[in-house]
Amino acid sequence: MAIILRLDRMMADRKISLNELSEKVGIANVNLSRIKTGKINAVRFSTLSALCQVLNCQPGDLLEYQPDPEGSAAADSDE
Repeated sequence: MAIILRLDRMMADRKISLNELSEKVGIANVNLSRIKTGKINAVRFSTLSALCQVLNCQPGDLLEYQPDPEGSAAADSDE
């Protein structure tokens, strides 16, 4: 399973640049770029909240769950 970040799509829909979003959210440009490219393992709720406020969206607009193909979930099992 995977959580896919859709910040790039939301930014394109809202016609907002990385630099502009970085300034409005108060996050360093490099950190926002890592979120945009999905090169992170976690995101703080405060960051997610700030992104949603500036982009006028819901968390589900920025995050997407993609299940593993059938039969490959064993690696993530708690057993």
